[in-house]
Amino acid sequence: MRNRGFTLIEMLIVILIISVLAAVAVPMVETSIKREKEIELRRSLRIIRTAIDEYRQFVEENKIQMDEDTYNYPTDLEDLVKGIEYKDKKGDVHIKKFLRRIPIDPMGSSYDYDNEWGKRSYQDDRDSSSWGGENVWDVYTKSERTALDGTKYKDW
Repeated sequence: MRNRGFTLIEMLIVILIISVLAAVAVPMVETSIKREKEIELRRSLRIIRTAIDEYRQFVEENKIQMDEDTYNYPTDLEDLVKGIEYKDKKGDVHIKKFLRRIPIDPMGSSYDYDNEWGKRSYQDDRDSSSWGGENVWDVYTKSERTALDGTKYKDW
């Protein structure tokens, strides 16, 4: 009568095969997660930058009085959520909002958007890492990590 079950060698071979498959799968999963975060970062940057452009265009088209230092850009990212109060042709007061909420920086370490997004004023140098505070002309992630394509996320 033969005993049923696995021999020690069969068990070792199965463990070896599973280990090799896991060793191959882990880097692929890490790359996949990183790629998803990069896609989310591009989407978030596009949403914010589009809202900034729409804000400026709306101010210029409706001839809304703004402080000269702002160059018709929002003074902070929160202005895109609060919106602009304006009067229509009938004299009725309305509020035009540009974002429902400020997207979260997927490369950041927390969910506090005000501390995560780097901001640039129209008056700041292009490569400046400090915000002048006059307006928000552009945003970037503060992450120092490198993307899959070899560039730094903060340069996107």
